[in-house]
Amino acid sequence: MKKQAGFTLVELVVVIAVLGILAATALPRFVNVQSNARVAAGNGLAASLRSAANMARASWVAAGSNTANLVVPMDGNNVTVNATGYPTADAAGIVAALQNLDAQFGTPTHAAGVSTFQVGTFTQCTVTYTEATGLVSTANLTAARCGG
Repeated sequence: MKKQAGFTLVELVVVIAVLGILAATALPRFVNVQSNARVAAGNGLAASLRSAANMARASWVAAGSNTANLVVPMDGNNVTVNATGYPTADAAGIVAALQNLDAQFGTPTHAAGVSTFQVGTFTQCTVTYTEATGLVSTANLTAARCGG
């Protein structure tokens, strides 16, 4: 008589139960990764906005800080700046200074000297640029606002 080798039904059920428990505890960690990725993308955009605004202002200062000339050339793009040298909050200003805006940020909105950049499809997950001071705010970049 040959001895048969294999797993019993009880062993298989125990393994499936253990895998189910592991999956149930690990799944929320993976779901939260997407909102954290959106926050990281927004922080990357904020750093790019700060750099673009500072480079435009540095070009304006290097050209003599002339308030009569409110256009600064940057890598072949003409960037419109305000009287303090920071890019204006519109397509001819900060968006032109960025030169390339990733599709995940969509089209920014501009109102009252403030440009708002939305991250992904979440309307409350935003980065804002203020032309008067050149400041960039990431106050709305939280996991809760970005889909977490």
